[in-house]
Amino acid sequence: MQVSDLWAAARARTAITAAVLVAALGVFASCGDDDDDSGSSGGGGSNQSTQSGGDAAKSGDTTVSSGVTDYLKYVGGKAGAADSSQTPIVIGWVNQQGGPTDVGPWATDGAKLAVKWLNEQAGGIGGHPVELRTCFTSTSEEQGQTCGQKMVNDKDIHVIGVGAVAIGSQSLNATVDEQKPMVFGVSIGPGDIKNKNGYALFGNGVSVSGPFATYAKEVLKAKSVAIVWPELPGINTASNAIIDGAKKLGLEVKRVSWNPNATDLVGPLTAAGAQTADVIITNPDPKGCVNLYKAIDQMGIDTPVLSEPLCLNSQVAKALGDIPKWTYGIASSLAGDPSDPTAVVWDKLAKEIGDPEKAGEPWYVVGFHQMLTVFQWLNKIGPDNISEQTIAEQAKAFKGPQVWGAPQIECGKYPEMPSVCNDQTKFFNYEGKGKFVAAGGWQRSPE
Repeated sequence: MQVSDLWAAARARTAITAAVLVAALGVFASCGDDDDDSGSSGGGGSNQSTQSGGDAAKSGDTTVSSGVTDYLKYVGGKAGAADSSQTPIVIGWVNQQGGPTDVGPWATDGAKLAVKWLNEQAGGIGGHPVELRTCFTSTSEEQGQTCGQKMVNDKDIHVIGVGAVAIGSQSLNATVDEQKPMVFGVSIGPGDIKNKNGYALFGNGVSVSGPFATYAKEVLKAKSVAIVWPELPGINTASNAIIDGAKKLGLEVKRVSWNPNATDLVGPLTAAGAQTADVIITNPDPKGCVNLYKAIDQMGIDTPVLSEPLCLNSQVAKALGDIPKWTYGIASSLAGDPSDPTAVVWDKLAKEIGDPEKAGEPWYVVGFHQMLTVFQWLNKIGPDNISEQTIAEQAKAFKGPQVWGAPQIECGKYPEMPSVCNDQTKFFNYEGKGKFVAAGGWQRSPE
């Protein structure tokens, strides 16, 4: 079987969430000594899988997913095409793409696919077609201000969808200044977290990383953890959330970050006590996944590995012949998971009207499904009553299920993170050759 075949079966390249997806946000720098060890440079990876979830059903909600299989019913649409003679309903869209550090350029493709599906198969919004007006950041913070001004000054736009925006996040949020609701899939920008008129339907890097500690403690019964990650602004925040959760649960923590340009990660793993820890928790970028795997393999470590989902990447699979046989946490459904009815529906839709090659790209998936929720709100409001206020009212009242996401969500649950709507993560053991097995149910961060 070729690598491409394996990956088509796996259907699971990420970012945030999702799922995303989540490891790319942040503002906190997190390197150096915390408990026992300080950050160091190196490189590594392992082919060992984590142990089975065991009595996982007792420690987490085992609901497979949101369970949404009827997309037409979910959005409150009517089968058939929208009336092209009707005035379009305009939705703003901002994403980071076109620069050297693209996080999720496919989020835009997912949002466009959602609009295509709605206009061609779900009757638009009360018969009106939907139009997406886009703006992109790529290399500078100032671009967020430009996009914010474009969104605010366009009187046709009453709601702004946001993809994977890290560069420009602060200026975007500051410029919009809560004048219009902003709907995120997975929130990854440092400016998002305090937005009181922002709604991160799949959560952010903090809210969906804390559950890694819960899984380690409650499912794997770990007492000690080695937490390792590349020293990158976005990844630091999610890693700090894992560290904080582990400490709250009374786990013995050793944490080490590595220089993102390092290729030999034996040093960081040794400093973090990976050889003796009960579990290794990591949050690497795709390059770091490959290096980490190699280092763990070189050291002969058989410690279970929990990973954020950025390793679910076609580049990683190509470099290693398959993705590492680790356990992955994802704040959403998983494309290609045959046990999840939502994933089955998505796979069929992506093949019929989307891009099958991107069907497993998490930002493509998240961009599509976050838009479905916006469509649901707009249909409930009706085309004649759409405004910033009515959309915000729908968002604040929304309790789920979030299609492709968690069965229940609650926007505004955390006063310190008012934009966060989800704090749950689901875990999967990867057994190789495209086979993922759910383990541990939905886990939440320690209180």
